[in-house]
Amino acid sequence: MERLKDKVAVITGAGSGIGRAAAELMGREGARVVVADHHGQSAEETATLVEAAGGRALPVTVDVTDEGSVADMVAAAVAEFGGLHVLCNHVGGTNPRKDLDLLRMDMDEFDRAVTLNMRSTLLGSRHAAPHMISAGGGSIINTASVAALVGDVLQTSYGAVKAAVVSMTKSIAVQYGPRGIRCNAVAPGAVMTPALENNLPEGVIAALKEGNALPYLGAPEDIGHTMVFLASDESRYLTGQLLVVDGGMTMQSSAAPGRRAMLPG
Repeated sequence: MERLKDKVAVITGAGSGIGRAAAELMGREGARVVVADHHGQSAEETATLVEAAGGRALPVTVDVTDEGSVADMVAAAVAEFGGLHVLCNHVGGTNPRKDLDLLRMDMDEFDRAVTLNMRSTLLGSRHAAPHMISAGGGSIINTASVAALVGDVLQTSYGAVKAAVVSMTKSIAVQYGPRGIRCNAVAPGAVMTPALENNLPEGVIAALKEGNALPYLGAPEDIGHTMVFLASDESRYLTGQLLVVDGGMTMQSSAAPGRRAMLPG
């Protein structure tokens, strides 16, 4: 299939995990993909995978918190491929050992979370939008999180900044919808990425699985497929929305796992 034929896509944080999966899938669907990551070698590895999947790829090293670096990334995409139609603002995250509760939170980590998640999303969108307008429209896909939708005992900063990403998504959709730009956000639940596996104990991962309505945790490709849909013309009438891709985690009653044992048979 070539659902993204003739489209140029920039994906930040594409060096691993969900970003890498999205890049491979978009390449498979015919997109020309700018694989952007803070780690140049990781970007090059992903670009090799994109081309093996049948797409064209350009690896770019970027600091998404620096406006000049973001501007250079977008300029490289346009210079190499002649335009820009899709932007995935995927870089984000927090340090769970420092992003604690209200009283014990590291305030430097709070500032870092704002910069890494909110500023990067704003900068990417700010520099991509003019080229999308020139192309007759485009799709901006922001990565939020289920942390934006529920409270938690930790990651106070992360939940707050991802909620801000959701709000920013709606504002961009309203401001630039008349110019043909759609802007949506994806809120992944627990996904088995290297970051999750390396930062959470096995007991926590098991609890996350139990908290899902589905009997498994997500894979990076599950979020990547959602991003392909949002990048494609199949979602042409969808904008300003938050797609929650979490295996049913946030819609399930906290009592549901225990109540399953009460069912006969």
